Amino acid sequence: MRTVDPARHRARRRQIVDAATGLFAAKGFERTTTAEICRAAGMSAGNVFHYFPTKRAIFHAVFEDDERDGVIKAERLAAARAADDPWTALLDTVDLLAAPATEPLVPALVMEALIQAHRDPELEALLSRDNDEERRTVTALLRNAAAAGLTDPGLDPDDTAAWVMALIAALYTSAATDPSFRPADQLPTLRLIIQRFLRPGGAPERER
Repeated sequence: MRTVDPARHRARRRQIVDAATGLFAAKGFERTTTAEICRAAGMSAGNVFHYFPTKRAIFHAVFEDDERDGVIKAERLAAARAADDPWTALLDTVDLLAAPATEPLVPALVMEALIQAHRDPELEALLSRDNDEERRTVTALLRNAAAAGLTDPGLDPDDTAAWVMALIAALYTSAATDPSFRPADQLPTLRLIIQRFLRPGGAPERER
């Protein structure tokens, strides 16, 4: 019986996903063909479908965190929730969630995923799982910061978390729809907006 080399299996799947990622970002899911994915990956259709049963399965794999990256992100969110300084942890979490928007392909992929999620319950569940954990972390940090007198106590943590998440999402939307928008250049502005929104009286951020 033929044995499967796990490392080789992962590498071949990654080769296919990496090839498809650029196509999905440039053309969208619907307009990308399996033939194009095969050519970009340098594989036959038989090889590609040995690792993924459908084109949609490849698209899903684009948004499933690499195991190591997923663990690191989960650890950072958990550490933020347990931090002694919730204000600094909140800003660090904003940086963590906003950083992928500076990568060339990510904003377009995120926009395409949102479009596809409306017709794909499995993808919607995948995206919602990550979003829920991120929002829970932001909400917890806002609650802790308010309790410590570091943010405006008149702001409801749940509602405010929704606005913080919306501001982060706007970074991705703008990057995907406006060629002149540079997410990396806008990160300081995003932090400043959040700071003035959350701090009592729009007070300046304390020295970090």
